[in-house]
Amino acid sequence: MGLLGARGAGPIPGVATREATLAYSRSRGGAFDPGHYSDFRGQLKLSAIGLGTFPGAADDATDQAIADIVHKGLTSGLNVVDTAAHYRYGRSLRAIGVGLRRALDDGVDRKALWLMSKGGFVTFPGTPLADPAAYIEAEVIAKGLGRPEDCAGTQVLSPEHIRAQIDQSRAALGVETLDAFLIDQPEVQIPVAGKAALIDKLATVFVALEEAVREGAIAYYGVSSFQAFRVATDDPSFLSLASLVALAEKAAKAVGGAERDHHFALIELPFNAVMLEGFSRFNQITGEGGEASTLQAALALKLYTVASHGLFKGHLAKQPVDILVQAMPRLANDAQRALQFNRSTPGLGTTLVGLSTPAHLDDALAVARTPVLSHSAYMALYRRAEN
Repeated sequence: MGLLGARGAGPIPGVATREATLAYSRSRGGAFDPGHYSDFRGQLKLSAIGLGTFPGAADDATDQAIADIVHKGLTSGLNVVDTAAHYRYGRSLRAIGVGLRRALDDGVDRKALWLMSKGGFVTFPGTPLADPAAYIEAEVIAKGLGRPEDCAGTQVLSPEHIRAQIDQSRAALGVETLDAFLIDQPEVQIPVAGKAALIDKLATVFVALEEAVREGAIAYYGVSSFQAFRVATDDPSFLSLASLVALAEKAAKAVGGAERDHHFALIELPFNAVMLEGFSRFNQITGEGGEASTLQAALALKLYTVASHGLFKGHLAKQPVDILVQAMPRLANDAQRALQFNRSTPGLGTTLVGLSTPAHLDDALAVARTPVLSHSAYMALYRRAEN
């Protein structure tokens, strides 16, 4: 029957808690540097390196590899897993679920883990389609999960579609509740519908996400972006963090709560030694109106930051960055230096490492045992780059 035919005994209850994540950081991460765990809103301890599950072929061998790496990572001190409803045609979710149950069987507490998924892009049925638009028409629009105006390429941004992908993610992972669900790259809607229409769509989607929190389907929500948080403010794809927080406050009020009690809690964006905009570009404002980088503004707005593309799709594991080689000569390879750079970045909570290369898990664990760079040593890297 294969890996995808495996079934558990029923949905796994629970979400990450303060007590369980703290206990995990002390036991599973006992040999790690204290900087290996970041504080999520002063409540949770989340590993500074997390498991990403985007890359890889849609085949049984990759399913097995992902399940094995998730199992090893969760039992070794990495308690953050990132995925999306559409990754590998939905197969990544199910493979993670297998690895998750194996980790729980080995004594890992579900409440010590942070499991997050993303949605927006349509999950296609296993292979590239000759006519994706026809599939979306038949399987999304015709079934009442979205309208034609909600579509931008293969993304459908509607409350109904997002809620369906939350349920898809929960079922495939085998859990009752996701710790977080992120809207994936909403900026792709802007060239099609315009920014004002996107903001209107996000307003309705955020209400659906607040409702999902109330129903126990998710604990928090956020936005994952490739461009929107990295570009200059006059770029058409730019999105303001403060504006997103304002949408969340309105959504919380719309479901009968107080504005301050919204559950918009995290963002995800590319960040690495060659994609520095999240730290170096001052394109956001804080809650007090000051100019700041995305990482600084997120910190001021109490948003946890997750970095995608930690190894720049593997390029930083193969092509040395001279400044990093000079600054970290004792680390074993370029992948480790790239991860150490990210986890030393002020304001960055968790850096994701894709699982297409199993050796990168060993690199992540090796870096976790290494003290993070001091603030002065980290900032010196930027001064060297300018000279």
